[in-house]
Amino acid sequence: MTPQEELAALRHLIEKQQKEIAEKDAVIEKQNDQIEKQGAQLEKQRIQIENMIQALLQARKKMFGASTEATKQVEGQLFLFEEAQKLAKQLGVEQKKIEVKPYTRTPRKPGVRAEMLAGLQTEVEEYTIPEGETCSKCGGELKVIGKRIVRTEVEFEPAKLKVRQIVQQVAKCTVCGTDGADNPNCHFQKAAVPIPPLPHSLSTPSLIAQVMYQKFVMGIPFARQERDWYRLGLVLPRNVMANWGIRCCQEWLEPLYWRILEKLAACGVLHMDETRIQCNKEAGKKAGSESFIWVIRSAACEEIQAAFFYYSQTRNGDTAKELLENFHGYLVTDAYSGYEKVERIIRSLCWAHVRRYFIESIPLGNNGKELSGSKGAEGREFIHLLFKVEQEIKDLSYEEKKQKRQEASRPILDAFWSWVEKTSALATTNEKLTKALVYAQNQKKYLETFLEDGRLPISNNLCEATIRPFATARRAWLFADTPKGAKANAILYTLVESARANQLNVFEYLKYLLAEIPNSGYLEHPQILDEYLPWSKSLPEQCGLERTIKSVAK
Repeated sequence: MTPQEELAALRHLIEKQQKEIAEKDAVIEKQNDQIEKQGAQLEKQRIQIENMIQALLQARKKMFGASTEATKQVEGQLFLFEEAQKLAKQLGVEQKKIEVKPYTRTPRKPGVRAEMLAGLQTEVEEYTIPEGETCSKCGGELKVIGKRIVRTEVEFEPAKLKVRQIVQQVAKCTVCGTDGADNPNCHFQKAAVPIPPLPHSLSTPSLIAQVMYQKFVMGIPFARQERDWYRLGLVLPRNVMANWGIRCCQEWLEPLYWRILEKLAACGVLHMDETRIQCNKEAGKKAGSESFIWVIRSAACEEIQAAFFYYSQTRNGDTAKELLENFHGYLVTDAYSGYEKVERIIRSLCWAHVRRYFIESIPLGNNGKELSGSKGAEGREFIHLLFKVEQEIKDLSYEEKKQKRQEASRPILDAFWSWVEKTSALATTNEKLTKALVYAQNQKKYLETFLEDGRLPISNNLCEATIRPFATARRAWLFADTPKGAKANAILYTLVESARANQLNVFEYLKYLLAEIPNSGYLEHPQILDEYLPWSKSLPEQCGLERTIKSVAK
Protein backbone atom coordinates (compact mmCIF):
# COMPACT_ATOMS: atom_id res chain seq x y z
CA MET A 1 0.00 0.00 0.00
CA THR A 2 1.41 3.28 -1.05
CA PRO A 3 1.81 6.14 1.42
CA GLN A 4 -1.03 7.98 -0.33
CA GLU A 5 -3.34 4.99 0.12
CA GLU A 6 -2.36 4.67 3.78
CA LEU A 7 -3.09 8.38 4.30
CA ALA A 8 -6.49 8.07 2.61
CA ALA A 9 -7.35 5.02 4.70
CA LEU A 10 -6.33 6.87 7.83
CA ARG A 11 -8.44 9.87 6.88
CA HIS A 12 -11.41 7.57 6.20
CA LEU A 13 -10.97 5.93 9.58
CA ILE A 14 -10.80 9.32 11.29
CA GLU A 15 -13.93 10.52 9.52
CA LYS A 16 -15.68 7.31 10.49
CA GLN A 17 -14.67 7.75 14.14
CA GLN A 18 -15.73 11.42 14.10
CA LYS A 19 -19.06 10.40 12.66
CA GLU A 20 -19.49 7.77 15.35
CA ILE A 21 -18.48 10.29 18.01
CA ALA A 22 -21.02 12.81 16.62
CA GLU A 23 -23.70 10.17 16.64
CA LYS A 24 -22.83 9.26 20.20
CA ASP A 25 -22.81 12.97 21.15
CA ALA A 26 -26.26 13.31 19.61
CA VAL A 27 -27.47 10.32 21.58
CA ILE A 28 -25.93 11.71 24.76
CA GLU A 29 -27.52 15.13 24.09
CA LYS A 30 -30.85 13.48 23.47
CA GLN A 31 -30.47 11.49 26.68
CA ASN A 32 -29.52 14.68 28.56
CA ASP A 33 -32.65 16.38 27.17
CA GLN A 34 -34.72 13.44 28.28
CA ILE A 35 -33.07 13.53 31.70
CA GLU A 36 -33.78 17.27 31.97
CA LYS A 37 -37.40 16.72 30.91
CA GLN A 38 -37.73 13.87 33.37
CA GLY A 39 -36.15 16.04 36.06
CA ALA A 40 -38.59 18.85 35.30
CA GLN A 41 -41.44 16.38 35.28
CA LEU A 42 -40.31 14.95 38.60
CA GLU A 43 -40.03 18.46 40.06
CA LYS A 44 -43.49 19.25 38.75
CA GLN A 45 -44.83 16.03 40.27
CA ARG A 46 -43.03 16.84 43.53
CA ILE A 47 -44.71 20.25 43.62
CA GLN A 48 -48.05 18.68 42.76
CA ILE A 49 -47.62 16.11 45.53
CA GLU A 50 -46.65 18.84 47.99
CA ASN A 51 -49.68 20.90 46.96
CA MET A 52 -51.90 17.83 47.32
CA ILE A 53 -50.50 17.18 50.78
CA GLN A 54 -51.11 20.81 51.71
CA ALA A 55 -54.65 20.60 50.31
CA LEU A 56 -55.32 17.50 52.42
CA LEU A 57 -53.87 19.18 55.50
CA GLN A 58 -55.95 22.30 54.84
CA ALA A 59 -59.08 20.17 54.41
CA ARG A 60 -58.34 18.39 57.69
CA LYS A 61 -57.82 21.75 59.36
CA LYS A 62 -61.18 23.01 58.06
CA MET A 63 -62.96 19.88 59.26
CA PHE A 64 -61.32 19.42 62.63
CA GLY A 65 -59.44 22.63 63.41
CA ALA A 66 -60.56 25.95 64.79
CA SER A 67 -63.02 27.74 62.53
CA THR A 68 -61.77 31.23 63.35
CA GLU A 69 -59.53 33.17 60.97
CA ALA A 70 -57.98 35.13 63.81
CA THR A 71 -54.22 35.07 64.20
CA LYS A 72 -52.60 33.13 67.00
CA GLN A 73 -49.18 34.33 68.15
CA VAL A 74 -46.68 31.48 68.36
CA GLU A 75 -43.97 31.68 71.00
CA GLY A 76 -40.61 32.47 69.40
CA GLN A 77 -42.21 33.42 66.07
CA LEU A 78 -40.93 36.50 64.23
CA PHE A 79 -43.25 39.43 64.76
CA LEU A 80 -44.70 39.75 61.29
CA PHE A 81 -45.96 43.30 61.75
CA GLU A 82 -42.37 44.55 61.70
CA GLU A 83 -42.34 44.36 57.92
CA ALA A 84 -45.51 46.42 57.72
CA GLN A 85 -44.16 49.02 60.11
CA LYS A 86 -40.82 49.20 58.32
CA LEU A 87 -42.35 49.63 54.91
CA ALA A 88 -44.79 52.22 56.22
CA LYS A 89 -41.90 54.28 57.59
CA GLN A 90 -40.12 54.04 54.22
CA LEU A 91 -43.20 55.61 52.72
CA GLY A 92 -42.86 58.48 55.19
CA VAL A 93 -46.02 57.66 57.09
CA GLU A 94 -46.10 57.02 60.79
CA GLN A 95 -47.61 53.63 61.53
CA LYS A 96 -50.31 53.68 64.17
CA LYS A 97 -49.95 50.95 66.71
CA ILE A 98 -53.14 48.99 67.19
CA GLU A 99 -53.66 47.35 70.51
CA VAL A 100 -56.09 44.53 70.95
CA LYS A 101 -58.17 44.74 74.05
CA PRO A 102 -57.99 41.49 76.03
CA TYR A 103 -61.20 39.54 76.21
CA THR A 104 -62.87 39.59 79.56
CA ARG A 105 -65.96 37.64 80.34
CA THR A 106 -68.87 39.86 81.32
CA PRO A 107 -70.26 38.59 84.60
CA ARG A 108 -73.90 37.66 84.50
CA LYS A 109 -76.10 40.12 86.29
CA PRO A 110 -77.93 38.78 89.28
CA GLY A 111 -81.52 37.95 88.66
CA VAL A 112 -81.13 37.33 84.93
CA ARG A 113 -82.71 33.89 85.15
CA ALA A 114 -85.65 35.17 87.18
CA GLU A 115 -86.20 38.04 84.75
CA MET A 116 -86.00 35.66 81.79
CA LEU A 117 -88.62 33.33 83.28
CA ALA A 118 -90.93 36.10 84.46
CA GLY A 119 -93.10 35.99 81.36
CA LEU A 120 -93.65 32.24 81.46
CA GLN A 121 -96.63 30.60 83.13
CA THR A 122 -95.66 29.44 86.59
CA GLU A 123 -97.02 26.46 88.46
CA VAL A 124 -96.11 25.61 92.03
CA GLU A 125 -95.64 21.97 92.94
CA GLU A 126 -95.71 21.73 96.73
CA TYR A 127 -94.68 18.74 98.81
CA THR A 128 -96.10 18.64 102.35
CA ILE A 129 -95.35 16.58 105.44
CA PRO A 130 -98.13 14.03 106.02
CA GLU A 131 -100.36 14.55 109.03
CA GLY A 132 -99.36 12.49 111.98
CA GLU A 133 -95.73 12.17 110.93
CA THR A 134 -93.39 12.36 113.89
CA CYS A 135 -89.76 13.35 114.37
CA SER A 136 -87.40 10.86 112.76
CA LYS A 137 -84.93 11.32 115.64
CA CYS A 138 -87.02 11.21 118.81
CA GLY A 139 -90.58 10.54 117.66
CA GLY A 140 -91.83 13.91 118.92
CA GLU A 141 -94.65 15.97 117.42
CA LEU A 142 -93.83 18.07 114.31
CA LYS A 143 -94.93 21.71 113.83
CA VAL A 144 -94.74 23.35 110.37
CA ILE A 145 -92.62 26.52 110.61
CA GLY A 146 -92.29 27.53 106.93
CA LYS A 147 -91.59 26.62 103.34
CA ARG A 148 -88.59 26.87 101.03
CA ILE A 149 -88.05 26.75 97.26
CA VAL A 150 -85.92 23.74 96.48
CA ARG A 151 -85.37 24.45 92.77
CA THR A 152 -86.86 26.19 89.75
CA GLU A 153 -87.36 24.18 86.58
CA VAL A 154 -88.72 24.68 83.07
CA GLU A 155 -91.22 22.04 82.01
CA PHE A 156 -91.73 21.23 78.34
CA GLU A 157 -95.30 20.72 77.20
CA PRO A 158 -95.58 18.97 73.83
CA ALA A 159 -97.43 20.75 71.03
CA LYS A 160 -101.10 19.96 70.67
CA LEU A 161 -103.47 20.19 67.74
CA LYS A 162 -107.11 21.18 67.94
CA VAL A 163 -109.90 21.27 65.41
CA ARG A 164 -111.57 24.63 64.86
CA GLN A 165 -114.90 24.87 63.06
CA ILE A 166 -115.80 28.18 61.49
CA VAL A 167 -119.52 28.78 61.89
CA GLN A 168 -121.25 31.61 60.04
CA GLN A 169 -124.45 33.09 61.31
CA VAL A 170 -127.19 33.67 58.71
CA ALA A 171 -130.03 36.17 59.18
CA LYS A 172 -133.20 36.72 57.16
CA CYS A 173 -134.65 40.14 56.57
CA THR A 174 -138.12 40.44 58.05
CA VAL A 175 -139.18 43.09 55.54
CA CYS A 176 -137.82 41.92 52.20
CA GLY A 177 -140.24 39.65 50.35
CA THR A 178 -143.32 40.88 52.19
CA ASP A 179 -146.25 42.71 50.69
CA GLY A 180 -145.46 46.35 50.07
CA ALA A 181 -141.68 45.92 50.56
CA ASP A 182 -139.22 47.65 48.21
CA ASN A 183 -137.50 44.32 47.64
CA PRO A 184 -140.02 41.70 46.56
CA ASN A 185 -137.53 38.85 47.15
CA CYS A 186 -136.42 37.38 50.44
CA HIS A 187 -132.96 38.50 51.54
CA PHE A 188 -130.50 36.47 53.58
CA GLN A 189 -127.48 38.15 55.16
CA LYS A 190 -124.38 36.33 56.40
CA ALA A 191 -121.90 37.31 59.08
CA ALA A 192 -118.50 38.48 57.83
CA VAL A 193 -115.93 35.68 57.92
CA PRO A 194 -112.17 36.25 57.51
CA ILE A 195 -110.66 34.98 54.25
CA PRO A 196 -108.38 32.00 54.94
CA PRO A 197 -104.95 31.84 53.28
CA LEU A 198 -105.91 28.61 51.50
CA PRO A 199 -109.66 28.05 51.01
CA HIS A 200 -111.02 24.51 50.98
CA SER A 201 -108.09 23.33 53.09
CA LEU A 202 -107.54 22.16 56.66
CA SER A 203 -104.78 24.73 56.96
CA THR A 204 -104.81 27.77 59.23
CA PRO A 205 -102.31 30.64 59.48
CA SER A 206 -100.77 29.04 62.57
CA LEU A 207 -100.46 25.60 60.96
CA ILE A 208 -98.91 26.94 57.76
CA ALA A 209 -96.62 29.25 59.74
CA GLN A 210 -95.37 26.32 61.81
CA VAL A 211 -94.64 24.27 58.68
CA MET A 212 -92.70 27.22 57.24
CA TYR A 213 -90.92 27.89 60.52
CA GLN A 214 -89.80 24.29 60.84
CA LYS A 215 -88.25 24.24 57.36
CA PHE A 216 -86.92 27.76 56.86
CA VAL A 217 -85.78 28.53 60.40
CA MET A 218 -85.07 25.12 61.93
CA GLY A 219 -83.97 23.47 58.68
CA ILE A 220 -86.33 20.48 59.03
CA PRO A 221 -87.34 19.12 55.59
CA PHE A 222 -90.94 18.23 54.80
CA ALA A 223 -90.16 14.49 54.92
CA ARG A 224 -89.18 14.71 58.60
CA GLN A 225 -92.04 17.04 59.39
CA GLU A 226 -94.45 14.53 57.90
CA ARG A 227 -93.46 11.98 60.55
CA ASP A 228 -93.66 14.55 63.32
CA TRP A 229 -97.16 15.70 62.33
CA TYR A 230 -98.27 12.06 62.20
CA ARG A 231 -97.01 11.64 65.77
CA LEU A 232 -99.31 14.50 66.78
CA GLY A 233 -102.26 12.83 65.06
CA LEU A 234 -102.34 14.68 61.72
CA VAL A 235 -101.73 13.05 58.34
CA LEU A 236 -99.92 15.83 56.48
CA PRO A 237 -98.03 14.56 53.40
CA ARG A 238 -94.85 16.32 52.32
CA ASN A 239 -96.26 17.23 48.91
CA VAL A 240 -99.21 18.96 50.61
CA MET A 241 -96.86 21.05 52.77
CA ALA A 242 -94.79 21.97 49.71
CA ASN A 243 -97.94 22.98 47.87
CA TRP A 244 -99.07 25.12 50.80
CA GLY A 245 -95.82 27.05 50.72
CA ILE A 246 -95.95 27.60 46.96
CA ARG A 247 -99.60 28.73 46.97
CA CYS A 248 -99.17 31.09 49.92
CA CYS A 249 -96.19 32.70 48.23
CA GLN A 250 -97.96 33.06 44.89
CA GLU A 251 -101.25 34.36 46.29
CA TRP A 252 -100.23 36.46 49.30
CA LEU A 253 -96.52 36.85 50.08
CA GLU A 254 -94.91 37.64 46.73
CA PRO A 255 -96.06 41.32 46.61
CA LEU A 256 -94.40 41.88 50.00
CA TYR A 257 -91.30 40.11 48.68
CA TRP A 258 -90.90 42.53 45.77
CA ARG A 259 -91.65 45.46 48.06
CA ILE A 260 -88.61 44.52 50.15
CA LEU A 261 -86.44 44.66 47.01
CA GLU A 262 -87.80 48.14 46.21
CA LYS A 263 -86.84 49.34 49.67
CA LEU A 264 -83.37 47.81 49.39
CA ALA A 265 -82.79 49.59 46.07
CA ALA A 266 -83.19 52.92 47.89
CA CYS A 267 -80.30 52.14 50.27
CA GLY A 268 -76.84 53.66 49.99
CA VAL A 269 -74.82 50.52 50.81
CA LEU A 270 -75.73 46.93 49.97
CA HIS A 271 -74.07 43.54 50.27
CA MET A 272 -74.52 40.85 47.62
CA ASP A 273 -73.50 37.23 47.17
CA GLU A 274 -74.73 34.05 45.55
CA THR A 275 -74.89 30.35 46.43
CA ARG A 276 -75.88 27.12 44.73
CA ILE A 277 -79.23 25.36 44.74
CA GLN A 278 -80.29 22.18 42.95
CA CYS A 279 -83.57 22.23 41.04
CA ASN A 280 -84.60 18.90 39.56
CA LYS A 281 -87.28 19.90 37.08
CA GLU A 282 -85.80 22.99 35.48
CA ALA A 283 -86.66 23.32 31.77
CA GLY A 284 -83.67 22.71 29.52
CA LYS A 285 -81.50 21.35 32.34
CA LYS A 286 -80.76 17.86 33.60
CA ALA A 287 -81.96 16.78 37.03
CA GLY A 288 -79.23 17.52 39.54
CA SER A 289 -77.93 20.54 37.63
CA GLU A 290 -76.88 23.58 39.60
CA SER A 291 -78.94 26.73 39.75
CA PHE A 292 -78.29 29.73 42.00
CA ILE A 293 -79.77 31.77 44.81
CA TRP A 294 -78.71 35.43 44.77
CA VAL A 295 -78.77 37.27 48.09
CA ILE A 296 -78.92 41.02 48.71
CA ARG A 297 -78.46 42.35 52.24
CA SER A 298 -78.69 45.92 53.51
CA ALA A 299 -75.52 47.11 55.24
CA ALA A 300 -75.37 47.64 58.99
CA CYS A 301 -75.37 51.42 58.43
CA GLU A 302 -78.81 51.38 56.76
CA GLU A 303 -82.01 52.38 58.50
CA ILE A 304 -83.81 49.32 57.17
CA GLN A 305 -82.39 45.85 57.83
CA ALA A 306 -83.53 43.32 55.27
CA ALA A 307 -82.41 40.43 53.09
CA PHE A 308 -83.61 39.46 49.62
CA PHE A 309 -83.19 35.96 48.13
CA TYR A 310 -83.70 35.43 44.39
CA TYR A 311 -83.76 32.18 42.42
CA SER A 312 -82.04 32.07 39.03
CA GLN A 313 -81.09 29.31 36.63
CA THR A 314 -77.63 30.77 36.10
CA ARG A 315 -74.88 32.76 37.74
CA ASN A 316 -74.80 35.20 34.87
CA GLY A 317 -74.13 38.78 35.87
CA ASP A 318 -77.28 39.85 34.00
CA THR A 319 -79.24 38.65 37.04
CA ALA A 320 -77.37 41.04 39.33
CA LYS A 321 -77.86 43.82 36.76
CA GLU A 322 -81.61 43.20 36.68
CA LEU A 323 -82.01 43.02 40.46
CA LEU A 324 -79.98 46.19 41.06
CA GLU A 325 -81.41 48.18 38.18
CA ASN A 326 -82.66 50.92 40.52
CA PHE A 327 -79.73 50.85 42.95
CA HIS A 328 -77.00 53.50 42.65
CA GLY A 329 -74.86 53.19 45.76
CA TYR A 330 -71.94 51.14 47.10
CA LEU A 331 -72.06 47.37 46.52
CA VAL A 332 -69.96 45.12 48.78
CA THR A 333 -69.19 41.75 47.16
CA ASP A 334 -66.49 39.23 46.42
CA ALA A 335 -64.43 39.54 43.23
CA TYR A 336 -66.91 37.74 40.94
CA SER A 337 -66.71 39.50 37.56
CA GLY A 338 -70.46 39.18 36.96
CA TYR A 339 -71.03 42.22 39.19
CA GLU A 340 -69.20 44.34 36.61
CA LYS A 341 -72.41 44.23 34.56
CA VAL A 342 -74.27 46.22 37.21
CA GLU A 343 -74.45 49.86 36.13
CA ARG A 344 -74.12 53.05 38.17
CA ILE A 345 -72.69 51.44 41.29
CA ILE A 346 -69.39 51.68 43.17
CA ARG A 347 -67.90 48.30 43.97
CA SER A 348 -66.21 47.56 47.29
CA LEU A 349 -64.56 44.19 47.76
CA CYS A 350 -64.35 41.93 50.78
CA TRP A 351 -61.03 41.78 52.65
CA ALA A 352 -62.12 38.57 54.40
CA HIS A 353 -61.88 36.81 51.03
CA VAL A 354 -58.31 38.07 50.54
CA ARG A 355 -57.37 36.96 54.04
CA ARG A 356 -58.88 33.55 53.34
CA TYR A 357 -56.65 33.10 50.28
CA PHE A 358 -53.53 33.91 52.30
CA ILE A 359 -54.59 31.59 55.12
CA GLU A 360 -55.01 28.75 52.61
CA SER A 361 -51.50 29.43 51.31
CA ILE A 362 -49.83 28.97 54.71
CA PRO A 363 -47.96 25.62 54.65
CA LEU A 364 -48.91 23.14 57.33
CA GLY A 365 -46.80 20.58 59.13
CA ASN A 366 -47.68 16.91 59.41
CA ASN A 367 -49.52 17.73 62.62
CA GLY A 368 -51.82 20.07 60.70
CA LYS A 369 -50.44 23.20 62.37
CA GLU A 370 -49.08 26.21 60.53
CA LEU A 371 -45.35 26.42 59.81
CA SER A 372 -43.97 29.69 61.17
CA GLY A 373 -42.33 32.37 59.04
CA SER A 374 -44.27 31.79 55.80
CA LYS A 375 -45.15 34.52 53.31
CA GLY A 376 -48.80 33.52 53.56
CA ALA A 377 -48.72 34.23 57.30
CA GLU A 378 -47.14 37.63 56.63
CA GLY A 379 -49.90 38.53 54.18
CA ARG A 380 -52.53 37.43 56.67
CA GLU A 381 -51.00 39.63 59.37
CA PHE A 382 -51.28 42.75 57.23
CA ILE A 383 -54.98 42.06 56.67
CA HIS A 384 -55.50 41.10 60.29
CA LEU A 385 -54.14 44.50 61.24
CA LEU A 386 -56.79 46.17 59.05
CA PHE A 387 -59.49 44.28 60.92
CA LYS A 388 -57.96 45.37 64.23
CA VAL A 389 -58.30 48.98 63.13
CA GLU A 390 -61.97 48.36 62.34
CA GLN A 391 -62.48 46.87 65.79
CA GLU A 392 -60.93 49.94 67.39
CA ILE A 393 -63.12 52.44 65.47
CA LYS A 394 -66.40 50.51 65.42
CA ASP A 395 -68.16 52.90 67.82
CA LEU A 396 -67.15 56.11 66.03
CA SER A 397 -69.33 58.15 63.68
CA TYR A 398 -69.04 57.51 59.96
CA GLU A 399 -67.05 60.71 59.39
CA GLU A 400 -64.71 59.83 62.24
CA LYS A 401 -64.28 56.32 60.83
CA LYS A 402 -63.31 57.76 57.47
CA GLN A 403 -60.71 60.01 59.09
CA LYS A 404 -59.27 57.26 61.29
CA ARG A 405 -58.98 54.94 58.29
CA GLN A 406 -56.86 57.54 56.53
CA GLU A 407 -54.65 57.78 59.60
CA ALA A 408 -54.35 54.08 60.48
CA SER A 409 -55.54 51.89 57.58
CA ARG A 410 -53.92 53.88 54.75
CA PRO A 411 -50.33 53.22 55.98
CA ILE A 412 -51.12 49.54 56.44
CA LEU A 413 -52.43 49.34 52.89
CA ASP A 414 -49.36 51.12 51.48
CA ALA A 415 -47.12 48.70 53.31
CA PHE A 416 -49.21 45.73 52.20
CA TRP A 417 -49.11 46.64 48.49
CA SER A 418 -45.34 47.16 48.70
CA TRP A 419 -45.02 43.77 50.33
CA VAL A 420 -47.24 42.18 47.64
CA GLU A 421 -45.10 43.65 44.85
CA LYS A 422 -41.89 42.52 46.51
CA THR A 423 -43.20 39.03 47.30
CA SER A 424 -44.62 38.55 43.80
CA ALA A 425 -41.11 39.00 42.38
CA LEU A 426 -39.82 36.05 44.39
CA ALA A 427 -39.75 32.55 42.88
CA THR A 428 -42.13 30.19 44.64
CA THR A 429 -43.63 26.75 44.16
CA ASN A 430 -46.58 27.61 46.42
CA GLU A 431 -49.43 27.86 43.93
CA LYS A 432 -51.89 29.07 46.55
CA LEU A 433 -49.58 31.91 47.57
CA THR A 434 -49.30 32.95 43.93
CA LYS A 435 -53.10 32.82 43.66
CA ALA A 436 -53.48 35.02 46.75
CA LEU A 437 -50.96 37.57 45.49
CA VAL A 438 -52.49 37.74 42.01
CA TYR A 439 -56.00 38.06 43.48
CA ALA A 440 -54.93 40.96 45.70
CA GLN A 441 -53.10 42.75 42.87
CA ASN A 442 -55.98 42.37 40.42
CA GLN A 443 -58.56 43.70 42.90
CA LYS A 444 -56.50 46.53 44.41
CA LYS A 445 -58.83 49.25 43.10
CA TYR A 446 -61.96 47.81 44.69
CA LEU A 447 -60.21 46.67 47.85
CA GLU A 448 -59.40 50.30 48.70
CA THR A 449 -62.95 51.57 48.18
CA PHE A 450 -63.75 51.29 51.89
CA LEU A 451 -61.45 54.27 52.55
CA GLU A 452 -63.91 56.55 50.72
CA ASP A 453 -66.84 56.29 53.10
CA GLY A 454 -67.10 55.49 56.79
CA ARG A 455 -70.35 53.59 56.20
CA LEU A 456 -68.56 50.87 54.23
CA PRO A 457 -67.57 47.61 55.94
CA ILE A 458 -64.30 45.96 54.95
CA SER A 459 -65.86 42.53 54.53
CA ASN A 460 -68.94 40.85 53.11
CA ASN A 461 -69.39 38.83 56.29
CA LEU A 462 -72.87 40.23 56.98
CA CYS A 463 -74.18 38.82 53.71
CA GLU A 464 -72.37 35.51 54.23
CA ALA A 465 -73.95 35.23 57.67
CA THR A 466 -77.36 35.79 56.05
CA ILE A 467 -76.70 32.98 53.56
CA ARG A 468 -75.41 30.55 56.19
CA PRO A 469 -78.86 29.34 57.45
CA PHE A 470 -79.85 28.58 53.86
CA ALA A 471 -76.61 26.71 53.18
CA THR A 472 -76.94 24.74 56.42
CA ALA A 473 -80.56 23.77 55.78
CA ARG A 474 -79.72 22.81 52.19
CA ARG A 475 -77.74 19.85 53.51
CA ALA A 476 -80.99 18.52 54.97
CA TRP A 477 -83.56 19.18 52.22
CA LEU A 478 -80.92 18.81 49.43
CA PHE A 479 -82.91 20.23 46.50
CA ALA A 480 -85.99 22.01 45.21
CA ASP A 481 -88.15 19.77 43.06
CA THR A 482 -89.52 22.47 40.75
CA PRO A 483 -88.73 26.10 39.83
CA LYS A 484 -91.95 27.13 41.60
CA GLY A 485 -90.65 25.47 44.76
CA ALA A 486 -87.25 27.14 44.38
CA LYS A 487 -88.92 30.53 43.96
CA ALA A 488 -91.10 29.90 47.02
CA ASN A 489 -87.92 29.04 48.96
CA ALA A 490 -86.43 32.40 47.93
CA ILE A 491 -89.56 34.29 49.01
CA LEU A 492 -89.78 32.57 52.38
CA TYR A 493 -86.06 32.89 53.15
CA THR A 494 -86.41 36.59 52.32
CA LEU A 495 -89.18 37.03 54.88
CA VAL A 496 -87.52 34.80 57.48
CA GLU A 497 -84.06 36.40 57.31
CA SER A 498 -85.51 39.91 57.14
CA ALA A 499 -87.60 39.12 60.22
CA ARG A 500 -84.53 37.84 62.04
CA ALA A 501 -82.60 40.96 61.04
CA ASN A 502 -85.28 43.00 62.81
CA GLN A 503 -85.37 40.76 65.93
CA LEU A 504 -88.86 39.46 65.20
CA ASN A 505 -90.47 36.26 66.37
CA VAL A 506 -90.44 34.54 62.98
CA PHE A 507 -93.32 32.18 63.70
CA GLU A 508 -95.58 34.96 64.98
CA TYR A 509 -94.60 37.19 62.06
CA LEU A 510 -95.44 34.55 59.43
CA LYS A 511 -98.68 33.73 61.22
CA TYR A 512 -99.61 37.41 61.26
CA LEU A 513 -98.88 37.84 57.54
CA LEU A 514 -100.94 34.79 56.57
CA ALA A 515 -103.87 35.93 58.71
CA GLU A 516 -103.86 39.61 57.75
CA ILE A 517 -102.71 39.99 54.15
CA PRO A 518 -105.62 37.95 52.63
CA ASN A 519 -108.00 40.36 54.35
CA SER A 520 -106.03 43.58 53.83
CA GLY A 521 -107.31 44.69 50.45
CA TYR A 522 -103.76 45.45 49.29
CA LEU A 523 -104.70 45.00 45.62
CA GLU A 524 -106.85 48.13 45.81
CA HIS A 525 -104.44 49.89 48.17
CA PRO A 526 -100.84 48.68 47.51
CA GLN A 527 -99.40 51.10 50.06
CA ILE A 528 -100.92 48.90 52.78
CA LEU A 529 -98.07 46.44 52.19
CA ASP A 530 -95.66 48.80 53.96
CA GLU A 531 -97.48 48.03 57.21
CA TYR A 532 -96.41 44.39 56.92
CA LEU A 533 -92.71 44.96 56.25
CA PRO A 534 -90.50 43.41 58.96
CA TRP A 535 -89.30 46.82 60.21
CA SER A 536 -92.80 48.36 60.25
CA LYS A 537 -93.89 50.09 63.45
CA SER A 538 -97.43 48.83 62.75
CA LEU A 539 -96.60 45.20 63.54
CA PRO A 540 -98.39 43.86 66.63
CA GLU A 541 -96.56 43.36 69.86
CA GLN A 542 -96.57 39.57 69.65
CA CYS A 543 -94.35 39.70 66.53
CA GLY A 544 -91.44 41.10 68.55
CA LEU A 545 -88.90 39.15 70.53
CA GLU A 546 -89.29 40.91 73.85
CA ARG A 547 -87.86 38.14 76.00
CA THR A 548 -84.55 36.72 74.92
CA ILE A 549 -81.54 35.81 77.00
CA LYS A 550 -79.48 38.33 75.06
CA SER A 551 -81.77 41.27 75.64
CA VAL A 552 -82.29 40.39 79.28
CA ALA A 553 -78.57 40.11 79.89
CA LYS A 554 -78.08 43.70 78.72
